[in-house]
Amino acid sequence: MKKITLILALLSAGLTTQSVAQARKTVDCYCTDKSGARVELGQTRCMNVGGRVFMARCEMSLNVPMWREQESSCLTG
Repeated sequence: MKKITLILALLSAGLTTQSVAQARKTVDCYCTDKSGARVELGQTRCMNVGGRVFMARCEMSLNVPMWREQESSCLTG
């Protein structure tokens, strides 16, 4: 009986350790452009939304990646 109790204790300890490790995984955050391509945090893109053209940067807001307007027009070059 003591062997079964020990085995169950070891198994449950292993499951707890595994679930803690899974909870600590980092989530890879990024934005997407209009074609669905990945855009890393901090990168900028020229956006055309509702007839407005502006520069926006991929940033985090309340743990959500989002586009934040940086300039009222796009740089050309």
